[in-house]
Amino acid sequence: MKLVSFTHNKQTRVGAVDGDSVVDSLGHDNLPTDMIAFLSAGIDALSVMREHIESGKSRLALADVKLEAPIPRPGKYLAISLNYADHIAETGKEKPEYPSFFSKQSSCVIGPNAAIHCPKVSDKLDYEGELAFVIGTKCRHVPLAEAQHVIAGFTIANDVSVRDWQARSPTLMIGKSFDTAGPLGPWLVTADEIHDPHHLTIKTWVDDSLRQNANTGQMIFNCYEMVAYLSQAMTLEPGDVIATGTPAGVGVKMQPRGYLKPGQTVRIEIEAIGVLSNPVIAEP
Repeated sequence: MKLVSFTHNKQTRVGAVDGDSVVDSLGHDNLPTDMIAFLSAGIDALSVMREHIESGKSRLALADVKLEAPIPRPGKYLAISLNYADHIAETGKEKPEYPSFFSKQSSCVIGPNAAIHCPKVSDKLDYEGELAFVIGTKCRHVPLAEAQHVIAGFTIANDVSVRDWQARSPTLMIGKSFDTAGPLGPWLVTADEIHDPHHLTIKTWVDDSLRQNANTGQMIFNCYEMVAYLSQAMTLEPGDVIATGTPAGVGVKMQPRGYLKPGQTVRIEIEAIGVLSNPVIAEP
């Protein structure tokens, strides 16, 4: 199932993509209209949505709605650094002994087709195509063997980075959290439809230039290991977003530098999920 947060007639709610239509949750007594509430309702909400899809009712044309980020304002947005060997090699850094996470502030999140701002204070704007997963169950101390069961689904993330600001702090956070630095989408593919999240092709284009071309099987720490590790320290909650790292090919390591400029478009494609596309504009 492809779950979406979307806006229609100035109202944002949850739906499911079915072909070229969106099945609308609005007006259904047993369907939450907020994605975090929907995920918190667990299997019951998914069952009701499946029945709603099969009913053929409450359809809107996909072309007539505005897709938002699947989780428009996650409670936590965590991202792992240095998780692909080829990316580690291009940075010249050492392979980490433990997973290394940083926070992206949730105010950075935007949806598909929304504009990434080239900030007024920097010209070192970069892209990072990534697989992201979303927590569906409140959990703590999750055994590795059970970790897959707390993941609601998978989406695409662009871990947009303002490189000079990123370098100003060992936490990376401020350079990773500029407004519009968190494109997510276009939807959340439920975990039951992703047979193996660790065997998906991931590609990133800037305009027509293919910049990244890898497979999620190249991750050093996989999705389930991330859940097990993080949940030793903190409670993970429905709607928390975890980005799983980027492969080689980032702009900062190109010669000459491949930083983003106004007028360009970043397009990230992940097998079995779809395409996340965002234009780049000068910060208004």
